[in-house]
Amino acid sequence: MADGPRLLALDIDGTLLTNSPATGQVEEAIRPVVRDAVRRAYDAGVHVVLATGRSTFSVTPIWDQLGLPGDGASCLSVASNGAVTFSYPPVEVRSTVTFDAAEVVRLLLEHVPQAAVAVEEIGVGYRLNRPFPDGEITGAMRLQSVEELVAEPVTRVIIRDPHSSEEEFLALAGRLGLQGTNYFIGWTAWLDIAPEGVSKASALEDVARELGIAQADVLALGDGRNDLEMLRWAGRGVAMGQAPLEVQDAADDVTETVENDGVALELGRWFPA
Repeated sequence: MADGPRLLALDIDGTLLTNSPATGQVEEAIRPVVRDAVRRAYDAGVHVVLATGRSTFSVTPIWDQLGLPGDGASCLSVASNGAVTFSYPPVEVRSTVTFDAAEVVRLLLEHVPQAAVAVEEIGVGYRLNRPFPDGEITGAMRLQSVEELVAEPVTRVIIRDPHSSEEEFLALAGRLGLQGTNYFIGWTAWLDIAPEGVSKASALEDVARELGIAQADVLALGDGRNDLEMLRWAGRGVAMGQAPLEVQDAADDVTETVENDGVALELGRWFPA
């Protein structure tokens, strides 16, 4: 990447936005130094893509905070850990990948019967079997039985147990194998399940191909286990300083923490103020 990146893939929570390691609660404001660094990359002609586990309606406010694209164009986003790709503004869903989640949900609830289950309704919100802790998911909420939730193919399933730990969910996911799915453990007892073979990396590969950009010319920044594939795939993958060690190990480099504006530091290498 001697001449700098042509595509910049950015995670949101823990990368663009600060979050609490203890609770995962996110400060929904991009620091000015980070916003300005991303805008410099965009103004230099780089394709900026937000690549996140968030749903579509939780991504568009981040574009608005960045003030992008702001020139009558539109930007691409990879949402729901790669299961949904859309352009904005306006929101136009470009692709979705769905899967039959009935068996994996049944298996997981045998081990954590008290867990909350949510499936995404693109651009709307979630259908769920019981409420999640306040602020953890947003959008319209519709209560249904588990059988109703998984009666049709879905893009994404979230399993959340406020009474378990991150370590317990890591052990459970490893023990079960979860064949036929791709799964990501969040900051606590949060399991995000996607269709098999689907990740931020798989969606970004399609985006790069559409834009005519080589993998070697992609710079990606992220902090979570759902960023592992993306950081390994990108020509330059950079982990945030507070990322788990396995995420840092998957990256080509590690920048500062989100609290210390790690995104701005990395982008300053390529697009100085």
